[in-house]
Amino acid sequence: MEDVLDLYNEPYDPKRPVVCFDERPYQLVEEVRLPLPPQPEQPERYDFEYKRNGTVNLFACFQPLAGWRHIEVTERRTKADFAKQMKNLVDVSYRDADVIRLVVDNLNIHTPNALYEVFPPEEARRIIQKLEFHYTPKHASW
Repeated sequence: MEDVLDLYNEPYDPKRPVVCFDERPYQLVEEVRLPLPPQPEQPERYDFEYKRNGTVNLFACFQPLAGWRHIEVTERRTKADFAKQMKNLVDVSYRDADVIRLVVDNLNIHTPNALYEVFPPEEARRIIQKLEFHYTPKHASW
């Protein structure tokens, strides 16, 4: 816990950005009924009925001290998807950084090994050398 708190307490450094990374599933829904139009003193009203149109995964990257965020929508949340997100952080979002200090939870795909499973060893190593993993505690209350 102290590792992450100390990291958050450091001053902003564009060459060593602190980037928080997480994901979440998201349900795609479609309204089935038209909303009731607004009336005087009454807002527009919606019925709770909806049609389910599947799910997607949202990968979220935040750099709190810079006010930067990025959301990427993917069909799944796999090691390959995670590895591609890390490559994007290194090659696109933070290509000028010396090191990206990455704050992640303990999900099984949030490991450097995921990059070796997706990319050739030289490419995986190149990406990992720019990442510094910091894991949030497994059983902590934020």
